[in-house]
Amino acid sequence: MIDLYYWPTPNGWKISIALEEMELPYEVIPVNIGRGEQFDPAFLKISPNNRMPAIVDREPLGGSEPLSIFESGAILLYLAEKSGKFLPKDVRGRCEVTQWLMWQMGGLGPMLGQNHHFRIYAPEPLPYAVDRYTDEARRLYGVLDRQLERREYICGDCSIADMACWPWIVPHERQGVSFDDFPSVGRWYERMKMRPALRRGFDVLKELRTGGMDAKAKEILFGQKGAVEG
Repeated sequence: MIDLYYWPTPNGWKISIALEEMELPYEVIPVNIGRGEQFDPAFLKISPNNRMPAIVDREPLGGSEPLSIFESGAILLYLAEKSGKFLPKDVRGRCEVTQWLMWQMGGLGPMLGQNHHFRIYAPEPLPYAVDRYTDEARRLYGVLDRQLERREYICGDCSIADMACWPWIVPHERQGVSFDDFPSVGRWYERMKMRPALRRGFDVLKELRTGGMDAKAKEILFGQKGAVEG
């Protein structure tokens, strides 16, 4: 059994979708990031970056004690290894999937996150920031669109790269992006939506999704500083 420390956000959906696709048994442990539960000392022992998702595998690969893993990309790689699914065995195929997973972790996710922040949550309009991150979002959509022109999935067959990228495309309209400009991404997005396991993973704790964020949640999420209390 795998304990999934989770909240229904793009990074959380990556892991709930993967667990459903890989048919691995798991138990959801909600981490309400709008109420600061990610700073609980017990959770920090699992995820020292005070971010969800994180997992604890009670029956890890190789046996021994339960294994905790934080960072969604690292979790996806581990789950693919554990299940033997959605990560090619050959070197070239494995490298391709890993590259696109790292592309999502280092580019697509952070840049779309900043886009979303300045378009939706900034306390006052900042046109330069909105333009900067909208332009970068469109550039990244273009990269993905070209990759998908002749492929059903990002690396040919469905893989953890698709599971990493798809959740970040869900709010494309709020990112100022239209599939009319990126038709290959649009076709892939709809193809992924038809997967029953993806739907199950996407619906985990869907009753807790909210359309907005109150002032206290914004303070918790956006007011974190670098200082460490001694």
